[in-house]
Formats: sequence, C-alpha cells, structure tokens
Amino acid sequence: MIGVDSSTQSTKALAVDLDTGAVLGQGRAAHTVSSGPGRESDPEQWWRALGEAVARTGWADRAAAVSVAGQQHGLVTLDRAGRPVRPALLWNDIRSAPQAVELTAAYGAQEIARRTGSVPTAAFTAAKWAWLRAHEPAAAERTAAVRLPHDFLTERLTGEPVTDRGDASGTGWWTPAGYDAGILDRIGLDMSLLPTVLEPGVRAGFVRTDGPLRAGMPVATGTGDNMAAAIGLGLGPAPAADRAPAQPVLSLGTSGTVYAVTAGRPQDTTGTVCGFAHALYGWLPLACTLNCTLAVDRIAALLGRDREAVEAGGSAVVLPYLDGERTPDLPDASGLIHGLRHDTTPGQLLQAAYDGAAHALLTALGEVLRAGGVDDDPRRPLLLIGGGARGRAWPRTVQRLSGRPVQVPRAQELVALGTAAQAAALLTGESADAVARRWRTTEGPLFEALDRDVDTVERIADTLRRAGALQRSVTSG
Repeated sequence: MIGVDSSTQSTKALAVDLDTGAVLGQGRAAHTVSSGPGRESDPEQWWRALGEAVARTGWADRAAAVSVAGQQHGLVTLDRAGRPVRPALLWNDIRSAPQAVELTAAYGAQEIARRTGSVPTAAFTAAKWAWLRAHEPAAAERTAAVRLPHDFLTERLTGEPVTDRGDASGTGWWTPAGYDAGILDRIGLDMSLLPTVLEPGVRAGFVRTDGPLRAGMPVATGTGDNMAAAIGLGLGPAPAADRAPAQPVLSLGTSGTVYAVTAGRPQDTTGTVCGFAHALYGWLPLACTLNCTLAVDRIAALLGRDREAVEAGGSAVVLPYLDGERTPDLPDASGLIHGLRHDTTPGQLLQAAYDGAAHALLTALGEVLRAGGVDDDPRRPLLLIGGGARGRAWPRTVQRLSGRPVQVPRAQELVALGTAAQAAALLTGESADAVARRWRTTEGPLFEALDRDVDTVERIADTLRRAGALQRSVTSG
C-alpha cells in the first residue's frame, strides 16, 4: 500500500509492506509557496506532486490501497468545475488574524472552545474564509466548494467530496455533532459547500481511471498531518474509563509540536491548546511553539558552531524567540540573551538556546496533558520525532529539563506511514493504529532519565517572567 504526506514544502510517498511495515519504495516532489504578504500555494501543483511522488515509489500500478494526509487548516476554494478559484491560503498565512479575533469575540473564548474544542487562531480555516470574504469577495462568490488540502487530493483521486473528523476539527466550524450551522452562518459559508465527514476507518472511494494510481484501488479517508503522525506511532484512543497515563509526543521541526491522544475532549479557553480530534476516535490535544530547530540552528550559525557543539555550564539564558512566540504567548517578542558573563563560552550559549526552546515545548506539553484531562507518568519515555530528534543535543536537552527518559523511533516519514496504515486497515479489518503497532514503528534508542536540571528550569522561568513584563510595558506604551 501507499501512504502520502502532502506537506507545506513537498509531497512524500511511501510504498509499505502490508505485513511488516517495511518501506519498499519512496518518492518526493517539491512544492512552491508564495513569498508575498501571505503564504499561498497552488493546489494543482499538489496534485502534480502527488503523481510524481507515487510514481517514484515504483508501486503506483500495483499497490493494494492508498491514503493521503495533508497539511492542516489550508483553505482550498474550488469553482463549479472543481478547479481552484485562487491559490490556497496555507496554515501559516497570518493575514486572517483579525478575523480570528472577531470570531472569538463574537462568542467568547469559553463558548467557542466548548463548541469547537479550540479558540481559533489565524491558522484556522474559518478565519481564512472570513478573510477571503472581506478582502476578495469576488473569489468567495465564485466558490462552489471549500476543501482542506487532504480533502482536495482525496477528491481528485476518487471523485468523492469527503473528509475525516481529524482534519475537519482544525477548521473552526466542526463539532462532535457535525458542522456548526451558527458559526458557518456568521462567517458566511453555506454548509452545502463542505465535504461529507466520513466515519473512521471507512473507504473514501476508489481511484478513478484518470488518476496517477491504478484505477479501482481503494482509497482510505486520509486525515491531517498531525493526526496521521499519531497513527504512524500506533497511538490510538483508549476507552473513556481508562485513566492510563497518556503517551506524550514531542515533534522537533522548524516549529515544535507536542500532543497526546486522550479519551476526554479538550476545551482550552486560553488558546494555547488546540482541541483536535483523533482520526479514529477520541482526541488529540496539541500545542505548537514557533521556534524550535530552525531558531537554534540560526543561533549556532551566528556563533560559528556546529549545531551539536554544545557545552555544559554557565549562567546565561537564551530565549530563542526569533519569530515571536506562540507558547508562551509572546507574539511580538524577539530573541533574548540574559545573564551573559566574561567566562560564558559559545558552546554554553548554544546549549542555552536549546534549553530555552525545549523549556517552551515542555511547558506546552504540560498544558496539553491538562487540557486533555489525562494523567502523566514521569517514568514513561517521551517520544521524540522530527529532524531534531536525529542528533544528540536535542534528546539530551529534553532529558535534562524533563527529568524523564526519552525514546527516538527509528521510523521516519511518520505522516506517510500513518496514512499507509490507514490504507492497510481497509484490507485487514484492523484499526489503523493497531496496524502501526504491529509494524513496531516506535522502536528505537531509549535514553534513560537524568536528574532534572531544576536550576536551569527556574532560571528560564524567572527570565520569562521579566521578559513578559517588559513586552507588556512596551506594547502598552
């Protein structure tokens, strides 16, 4: 079977063995993203990239099933012929921030979190549609269908206008009972323009004769990229009565992401935690930090050091918030160095940058577990995934600041693996997370717990309090 990950920058495809999960072939094709005032991408290039990526696996004409995951939140607007009205507005297009604020103000944070599980941000599709209606009313008027990126690709494959609960939960208009008619009415979106939300595990349709894959191949529902990664790790929802500690995941990429699968539905009124739905059943509370590996690598470059060339010791604190920060909520912040001494070494400064970024992630993780209403067991390893997990500096930093063991799965391309597991589940009758567990995707090096570095944690927390107060005084002035 073939699993597809259509991300912001590229499409990746894996051909995977049904029984073992072994990768039999893989392909990749790049996307382009606009560099103008917003972040946009032509959905037609995603379709071309999907065809190129699956062809490069060598299994496009003989795989047994396929499934597609896509970047969350993106707004795809189609005309009556099914062609894009305009380039898609991507998750990281922040022009819709005023519309997110207006939508929250219309209901209040508590009410909108109760209805949708999340307080919307500029990333959410509801805010993007409201922006489009306000700034490009002619494009909104021409729109005959609204899709998410993975919906668009699945519909191109099958001809069926469908989506899944996981990806739909990032729109800002989906609730456990279905689409919220009141929110859709407020943002001026007709419910008839939206796809049908399928039940977990069902078939979305079959590949059409004009597609890049063998005609008649069954297509699974697919989902959003974060939900697919959770499936790729074999993480599925436990029964509501099960209070077993959740399995926390830290994804170390350009930005950082933390999540856990929970039975209880999260409703965080602060906006820190997104109350996403798991692609199967249950929930996937998630929080994001803006500054992770890219920010630390930039500081390493400024210091003229390799990213792994860290040194212990020193009293400096680095808050590497080079692009502002989302968690903690300091959108106008910049990078900060505090506590510099004559004897501070470049390696100590670099380690301090790792510490500052990891502290933000671990703080966000605490909020995720709180919002999900689950217990945490500090003896349970944290799962570290993403590019940063491949080095040694990131895992050791997380060990030090968390005081708990860390495991780094060997499996890569977990989003595509998760969708491959969805495709496999169509054939075996298993749940997709059970398929991934059978494939043993989380196996990898286990790093034992270290004594928690309380001094560093407290030093960063104290600096954050001062930095937050400084920002508030500057912005209010």
